[in-house]
Amino acid sequence: MSEALPRRTVKRVDRTFAFLDLCGFTAFTDQNGDADAYDVVAGFRAAVRQVAAERGVRLAKWLGDGVMMVGVEPEDLVEAVVDIECLIDEAGSPLAMRAGIARGRVMLIDGDDHVGPAVILASRLCEMAEPHQVLAEKGTVTPLMANVEERPLDSQMVRGFERPVDLVRVVPLDGHIHGVDSQRH
Repeated sequence: MSEALPRRTVKRVDRTFAFLDLCGFTAFTDQNGDADAYDVVAGFRAAVRQVAAERGVRLAKWLGDGVMMVGVEPEDLVEAVVDIECLIDEAGSPLAMRAGIARGRVMLIDGDDHVGPAVILASRLCEMAEPHQVLAEKGTVTPLMANVEERPLDSQMVRGFERPVDLVRVVPLDGHIHGVDSQRH
């Protein structure tokens, strides 16, 4: 087939994206060496794989001490991210996890690459998150999510976006989160 295929209409798909990252990994590696760093990353990846498999969430790509995840159903991805953060903490990881989540319509390229503002927003929210924090745009948590809730935060400017983003912290429904007591704020 020597001729180029005719251009088809570019279609967008609705997806939810999460970026997860271990906080302080570079400093940890410098202080503790490669063997300890390897063990921490291996434990993180095992937790991510376990929860992703349980929730039917796709691991789009590993990013060293982080991962990009994609969900067709936002409920599965959002609850998976919170589950992973709790599992990492319960396992006694020396490094806390942080995450950013965003949802939106994106271009699907070659069947496995996603391009659009939601991908960038999830990445930027992960960069902004503190240890043990899962940040998302307000409205990410839906009534179908039985195990998590939103805790409102201030609107903030996010690098690359023209308008402030209404942010929330996504937490387990039982209220057990780091840095915040179990009272609802």
